[in-house]
Amino acid sequence: MERPYILHMFTTGRQMSPFDINMAADAGYQMVLPYSHVEFENIVSLTQDVIFSRGPKGVARTGIFIGGRDSVIAADMLDKAKGAMQKPFAVSVMADPSGAYTTAGAMVAYVEAALERLHGAGLKDRRVLVLGGIGPVGRVVGVLAAQAGATVSLSSHEGQDAAEQAARVTSARFGVDMSGVSAETPEHLRASLANVDVVLSCTPAGIQSLSSADLLFAPDLKIAADLNAVSPTGIEGVSMMSDCVPISGTQAVGIGALVIGNVKYQTQHQLLVDMHDAPKAVYLSFPEAYAKARAILAASVA
Repeated sequence: MERPYILHMFTTGRQMSPFDINMAADAGYQMVLPYSHVEFENIVSLTQDVIFSRGPKGVARTGIFIGGRDSVIAADMLDKAKGAMQKPFAVSVMADPSGAYTTAGAMVAYVEAALERLHGAGLKDRRVLVLGGIGPVGRVVGVLAAQAGATVSLSSHEGQDAAEQAARVTSARFGVDMSGVSAETPEHLRASLANVDVVLSCTPAGIQSLSSADLLFAPDLKIAADLNAVSPTGIEGVSMMSDCVPISGTQAVGIGALVIGNVKYQTQHQLLVDMHDAPKAVYLSFPEAYAKARAILAASVA
């Protein structure tokens, strides 16, 4: 009898996301096993429990998925799990905390492609403001944009100190250079818009991060992208289905949550399928999510 495909899903939270469980099953895993309240200190022992129980052939049908709410901790857990492998006992590992890695990869890839199409160049040397920049998605969006050559500021409604702390910690962990700016008051927010080329809104669902009046303070704005799929949308004038639609009163275009979400869904599905089908262990994080999203977009226009 062939061994079943098993995916062990670890989260630091109270429960694993049903979204991720469904995605894993749709990618072909026959057994999807969630583990809650997983602590960083337990990753080595859990990983080695996974690898040593199936033999060298069985590990090819075994995977680990790391969820949770913290983008930095998830990256550390993936590295720790990878370091716990003992050849030939090695299983594939994918991290995607709160969907942050695949969502960020899809958002940055879509915006980059839009800039290239509309303005002849991607993110290099662009000035990028990430609203909701201290959250799990915002941090990774910032890192990917910075790695692509943009000058990135992480913005927070919690104020300057919170934004600078997130920028400092995240930059140090992933080897980029980002700054923090305050959106604590309308005046702070509008001051941060003065010189930006791109706004990436990663604020929580149902919160409008930018009004039409705010957008008037961004005269250089080229693209505003929003991840909020719950009314009201995060950026006034950018609908959930906006696909480079001009934003009234500005020279910018908007990209909406469902347009980005379609690429995010495909990205997560294909990464899970890649992990399921891989003959040898693979390790998938946000760089792989970004690369996959770029490939999906390139194929769609080929």
